[in-house]
Amino acid sequence: MRRLTTPTPRRALVVAGFALFAATATAPLALARTHPDLANAVAGTYHGDVISDSQGSSHSDVTLTLTRVGPNEVSITSDYPRLPVITVRLESAMGHIVNRGGTSPFAYDHGKLDVSFENQVSWSGHQ
Repeated sequence: MRRLTTPTPRRALVVAGFALFAATATAPLALARTHPDLANAVAGTYHGDVISDSQGSSHSDVTLTLTRVGPNEVSITSDYPRLPVITVRLESAMGHIVNRGGTSPFAYDHGKLDVSFENQVSWSGHQ
């Protein structure tokens, strides 16, 4: 028959250490599950103006539509033929949502959006 004993301080320390390790080992998984999709945060309709065009003049009242096409990725279309349809991969940087590379700079901050389409046409507006 096995005798029940009081745990030694060493055994209690080992058990506590293992519990701490187990909790911290699963923390990144919990964070990954709760990390918001940036595409959902920026998807929607925006109204603004073409503020710079390397091959023409500025243009007022241009509407952009951002549609989520994948995790942290949006497609941008507009009602102005000069602006091409582009796809932008997103990341968070210094409190803003920006593009993850490519030739179309993108910056979103609390409803304000600035996009440069293939570094040729720049648009600025709000949601």
